[in-house]
Amino acid sequence: MTWTWRYEGDDGATATVGGAAGSESFTSQGDAETWLGETWRELFEAGVAQVTLLDAGRRIYGPMTLRPLT
Repeated sequence: MTWTWRYEGDDGATATVGGAAGSESFTSQGDAETWLGETWRELFEAGVAQVTLLDAGRRIYGPMTLRPLT
């Protein structure tokens, strides 16, 4: 299994960070979720509004907003 995050804009269109439309690959869902918990602020500042978790290209959940609660 290969877990990745797809980066998206507010409209759901694919967003890129450093030329990539998604995260690095992870071997478990937990690792992917931990990574997002550590990097969501940087992704948001780079223009990613929401993310979707994929397992081998299949949507697991999302989109999930990266916007901070006010």
